[in-house]
Amino acid sequence: RIPAAIVNNDTLIYTTAADGSKSPVFAGRQLVTELTGGSEGFDWLVTNEDGAKKALAAGDVYAVLTIPKDFSASILSLSSSDPTRADLAITTDDAHSYVTGALAKTVGESMATTFGTAITAQYIQGMYSSIGQLGTSLGDAATGAKSLSGGASELSSGLSSLAGGVASAHTGATDFAAGVREYTHGVDSLSSGLAQLNGSAAGLGGISAGVSDFTGSVSALAAQLAAANATLQANPQDAAALATVNALSAQLSGAASGGATLAAQTNGAIAGVTSGISQSAAGAAQLAAGSAGLRSGADSLASGLAGLTSGATEASTGAVSLADGATKLADGLSEGAAQVPASDTATEATSAEVAASPVSVTVTRDNEVSGIGQSIATFFIPLGLWVGALAVFLVLRPVNRRELVSTAGNGRLVFDVLARAMAVTAAQAVLLVALLHTVVGVSWTALPATLGFSLLMAAAFTAFHYLLTIGLGRGGLVVSLFVLAVQVTATGGLYPVQVLATPFQWVSPLLPLTYGVSGMQGIIAGGVVSQVLGAAGVLALFGIASVLVGLVAIRRTRRAQALGLVPALSR
Repeated sequence: RIPAAIVNNDTLIYTTAADGSKSPVFAGRQLVTELTGGSEGFDWLVTNEDGAKKALAAGDVYAVLTIPKDFSASILSLSSSDPTRADLAITTDDAHSYVTGALAKTVGESMATTFGTAITAQYIQGMYSSIGQLGTSLGDAATGAKSLSGGASELSSGLSSLAGGVASAHTGATDFAAGVREYTHGVDSLSSGLAQLNGSAAGLGGISAGVSDFTGSVSALAAQLAAANATLQANPQDAAALATVNALSAQLSGAASGGATLAAQTNGAIAGVTSGISQSAAGAAQLAAGSAGLRSGADSLASGLAGLTSGATEASTGAVSLADGATKLADGLSEGAAQVPASDTATEATSAEVAASPVSVTVTRDNEVSGIGQSIATFFIPLGLWVGALAVFLVLRPVNRRELVSTAGNGRLVFDVLARAMAVTAAQAVLLVALLHTVVGVSWTALPATLGFSLLMAAAFTAFHYLLTIGLGRGGLVVSLFVLAVQVTATGGLYPVQVLATPFQWVSPLLPLTYGVSGMQGIIAGGVVSQVLGAAGVLALFGIASVLVGLVAIRRTRRAQALGLVPALSR
């Protein structure tokens, strides 16, 4: 599997349920768990941004998946009035593998589709759940409406009772007014009788004066009679006393006459008083008759007011029930309205797009090459130089008998052959580089690097083929073809070597073509300088080692030739 890195920057958020309970949402962690649990095609490694960036530049990983900070928030926004698409970012580097970028894009889109489908399913499930909750809220609203209707009925009944009480109060008020009128008439009569009684009371003053005079006369008479009586008792024959007694008798007669007059006056006064009292009694009787009506009216008024109070109480109870029902209805409708998000045409279109594809993938290719031709060239230039070196030694012998028996040093023999062979392979390198810039379209600013690296590859491959031919003769070219076949498969370049079988993965770091392709990729794609320098260093060591081993091989060949252990090489 292709090594790849995951950078999870997602932030944990919480959702609040209808009952107030909170639940954590960490969609990024869920995605990481799914990918690292056995994803086909990629071997995901969880790391941070710096580590992922360095690993991608070094070629340790071929893709970096970055989960943004708002990933969970974007997932949850699907059910809000402002949904946003959760965007994943995949970064690849063409300096290491061109095919990985296309593969990562395909895998990313598939991953987004799979994960997005699951999110869409949850969203639809939540939408149906919301519809159920909306139905419940509307049911509550209906219940509130029923309560409202019942309250209205009670209010109507109370108002009817109130109307009856008002009617009774009106009747009582009418009776009360009639009683008041009768009461007024009685009071008037009583007032008139009392006035007459007051007038008759004036005669009572005369009675009082007459009685006073009478009393005074009688008192004086009594005194005189007492004195006369005393005298007569002393001298019964006294004529004067007798005269006095006679006079007193006359006065008593006058007093008696005054008493008669007093009696007459007293009778008149008493008659006047009696008449006034009679009139007062008549007025009082009328007042009593009016008070009965007044009591009846007051009773009716009290009864009416009682009915009015009862009706008002029922009306108040009905009003309370009506208010409760209205509150329930308002709450239910408010809950139902709150569960239906506000929307317009633009919002509906956006929500539909996000619901259809809640997760998107943005693929960024570092050191991106302009086309597949440039990526293929990074593989075929090293391949062409290898084949060119092989072809050179098909016609150029590494050494002949005359050179073996000559006095020339081993180094001279080796470098003379290498010089002739490298002249041809260098020309091939120049031609391939020219085609690279003119036909494939690689920028001419990279010419020094492409030409220098190509010449280095040509020299290294030439030295290696010289070693094969000097050591193995014609059999060395067969070995070269075998190694070429292995390198074509195991080098990678266009694709990561991790997709190959395990034996090819082991062999790949040992093959010179691997470093030739890596260096050309770094130059053409614009990768890190260390990648190119590393590849150049390995090729240089490979070429130098081939030359050194070639020197050992030519020395052994010359010794064997001198001893006759090998047949002489043809001229």
